[in-house]
Amino acid sequence: MLNSDQTEIDLPPTHSESESVFSDCGGSRAGSTEDASGVGLCAQSRITEPGEAVKKDLQHLSREERRRRRRATAKYRTAHATRERIRVEAFNMAFAELRKLLPTLPPDKKLSKIEILRLAICYISYLNHVLDV
Repeated sequence: MLNSDQTEIDLPPTHSESESVFSDCGGSRAGSTEDASGVGLCAQSRITEPGEAVKKDLQHLSREERRRRRRATAKYRTAHATRERIRVEAFNMAFAELRKLLPTLPPDKKLSKIEILRLAICYISYLNHVLDV
């Protein structure tokens, strides 16, 4: 989602094949080091850890965009689906337990969740009435 001061989505800069990934070091050799093969490397562009490049690319993204990217991974979706399945099972078991406590005719009648809740409300108010008398 864009903020009011943003005009477009911030994406990491891309380099074409003809561009050098070290072009941001400037055209001169000043500030660069050469390895044994004579290839110049910019001291600021060297990355020490493999995940550091990803972190660097994600730093400019908003919190919402980082959250959206994390949620798009297969690992996250699988974990979320598992948690949701467990939650729904617990929810359905709670309704089954509540259903066992409610009197209905016939006793094995299948009730929807809304019918269970409405019947529970009526039964609780009936019990309150019995206790008040």
